[in-house]
Amino acid sequence: MEEASLLQLLFLNSLLCCTTHQARLTANPRWSQFFTEASVSLSCEEDGSSAGWTVRRKTAGGTVSQCGKGWGKLMASSCSNSLMLEWDSGVYWCESREGATSNSINLTVTGGSVILQSPVLPVMEGDDLTLSCQSKPPSNLPAAFYKDGSLIRTESTGHMTLHHVTRSDEGLYRCSISSYGESPPSWISVTGKPTTTALPTTRAPPTTKADCTTTVAQGPDVAPLPTEAPPPASPSLHLVFTLLLHLLVFCPYFISTLLMVSLYRQGHRK
Repeated sequence: MEEASLLQLLFLNSLLCCTTHQARLTANPRWSQFFTEASVSLSCEEDGSSAGWTVRRKTAGGTVSQCGKGWGKLMASSCSNSLMLEWDSGVYWCESREGATSNSINLTVTGGSVILQSPVLPVMEGDDLTLSCQSKPPSNLPAAFYKDGSLIRTESTGHMTLHHVTRSDEGLYRCSISSYGESPPSWISVTGKPTTTALPTTRAPPTTKADCTTTVAQGPDVAPLPTEAPPPASPSLHLVFTLLLHLLVFCPYFISTLLMVSLYRQGHRK
């Protein structure tokens, strides 16, 4: 009885200490290139909240620092930089107190006259991608768009839309405006949509046996339930497996706890 209670306590403790949450770094505006003196806000979003994370960056010179330490204004788990300069170019990410990290984004700040407004986050496969070539001061001149060094086409409006992008659209993009110059390059990533198995829409014919039907409410981003669920595992086996997973993989320091308990029991027997 004492051993079962001890295992339950260790199991609950391992769940509490080993639970981690993944954060997502977002930018506003949602572009990857900016003119100098622009304002950018970065936020660490975690399960609908934003607590316990700090925005960090690595500049082109290799300096790693966090928001509020010589750049930006730290507000909870968000960072506001109201005066972007060229040395603010670099890789940005969120990092927790425990050392967990989020996705990373690349921001480029230029003192030139042309930027390419491209999404800072990856584009979903099958979606439309709109690129905008902006000049400083603003102009209504045509813009030429390039991918991996090759000309795609010239648009008189300064905007170009790629419909239903695929992995082949992933690459290094830039644009140019006559008499203004060209923008820095930006890498655009394309991610595949998650594969889901749709539930059948037809109603099953009535049977002579009574069926227990459970209705599950799903949001727009929740994958549909599988048509056949595997048989549930034994509760005791599931408890043992989860305990071993937490003790041996996520919380190795629990091994020392078990050793202390073992030494205590040996001393108690003596």
